[in-house]
Amino acid sequence: MPDLRVGTMVPLLEISRAWLVDPVGEREGPGEIVVRDGILEAVTWLRGAKADGIGPDGVLVLPGFLDLHVHLREPGNEDAETVASGLAAAAHGGFTTVCAMPNTTPAADEPGVFARVAGAAAASGSPVELLLHGAVTVGRGGERLAALGELADAGAVGLSDDGSPVKSAILLRNALLYAGMLGLPIVEHAEDVTLTGGAEANEGLVATILGLKGWPAAAEISAVERAIAILDSVRADAPGARLHLTHLSTAGALDAVRRAKAAGLPVTCDVTPHHLGFTDEWVAGARRWAWEALDGAGTARDPWADGALVAHPYGTACRVNPPLRGASDAAACLAALADGTADAVATDHAPHTAVDKEAEFGLAANGISGAETAFGVLLAAVAAGKLPLARAVAALTIGPAAVLGARPGRRGGARGLVEGAPADLVVVDAGDRWLVTADALASRGKNTPLLGRELPGRILLTVAQGRLAYRDAAGDA
Repeated sequence: MPDLRVGTMVPLLEISRAWLVDPVGEREGPGEIVVRDGILEAVTWLRGAKADGIGPDGVLVLPGFLDLHVHLREPGNEDAETVASGLAAAAHGGFTTVCAMPNTTPAADEPGVFARVAGAAAASGSPVELLLHGAVTVGRGGERLAALGELADAGAVGLSDDGSPVKSAILLRNALLYAGMLGLPIVEHAEDVTLTGGAEANEGLVATILGLKGWPAAAEISAVERAIAILDSVRADAPGARLHLTHLSTAGALDAVRRAKAAGLPVTCDVTPHHLGFTDEWVAGARRWAWEALDGAGTARDPWADGALVAHPYGTACRVNPPLRGASDAAACLAALADGTADAVATDHAPHTAVDKEAEFGLAANGISGAETAFGVLLAAVAAGKLPLARAVAALTIGPAAVLGARPGRRGGARGLVEGAPADLVVVDAGDRWLVTADALASRGKNTPLLGRELPGRILLTVAQGRLAYRDAAGDA
């Protein structure tokens, strides 16, 4: 492929002897693709001798990923991230569509803020599709509903006060009723703030030993149960009401979602890569994967006893909301993803400036800059036999598209390898690894505990709607 600028239509791309995954067609295997003038012209599935030697440990061709939950910080905190740098980071991570959360300054609670963000996306030249969630309440203050109808008309794909839960039960109930009539999901940050005041790390052994105030799992579980109960109460009056619970992190909360789904309630949820792959022992200085922190009986290992502590404790890159949990909760997140209880993986990409992170642990800003490392974490789980590749890809493509209610031809639409459609895909060398460094990250936020670590799966190429979004300078694609 000729050397192209980001945003340029791809004239010709031919990839042979690759492993294709098509979650729409529920198919994976050896194959070839041809992109011509930005259109996915041909998808050929190989058999017999032509397929020999091609496996999922080589070059992967996947539909472009969709991230339900990113923070782009513009307007108001451009030192941490701009729309342009955030879209570049997304493309580096294989994402061709991202949904930005409304906790900007000012909050995205009226169409003027939407227009400002959309203008920044157009000016960036990135072909990555930017979708926006609108705020549920004015200024995200939790006092009165925002003009939800105006936000829907402006193109909102969901409504959320993320960073905070919807403050009162009556506001959440009214929001579900109104959003249901608009055909939009309420995207709820599940936290009972009466239980988390001053909390610093997951309640448990690590927090106790480090002298950090514990953040109980009950704060998430009770909030999830409240939201589900309110959803159930409005179904008769608003059949279109939908609830999406974002960045769930505890076994109890996921069990509540599992029961709600079994009862037929229109509830969905996502989990983050860091809650799948990391545990609270990372706050103490461990850097092993969550599944490595469990012994053969499924019991959490003691990082102080088995030499797992290799980094300095109190690393603020590990401070997130909700906090990194114990190994059993991380295993529950993986299990929920595998069995479909968790509909999607969303990164909760939360870039911060060094100033906001270089503080005492309990005073540092919450968040991990995670868009660029998300697929590497999932591939590590795949390599460890904890997650099928097809399920990992589905959770980044058709899963989040279904949460949005997206269909082919609509924004954020179904994510498959569809002949005749504009090419929307990511090419990955699953057999290669890349070193996570500050310089390697396109995001302005360098706040990730993965700095200095190698991850599997080098993204070679990201094509969004037929246009070049990212190309690895060292890759052959």
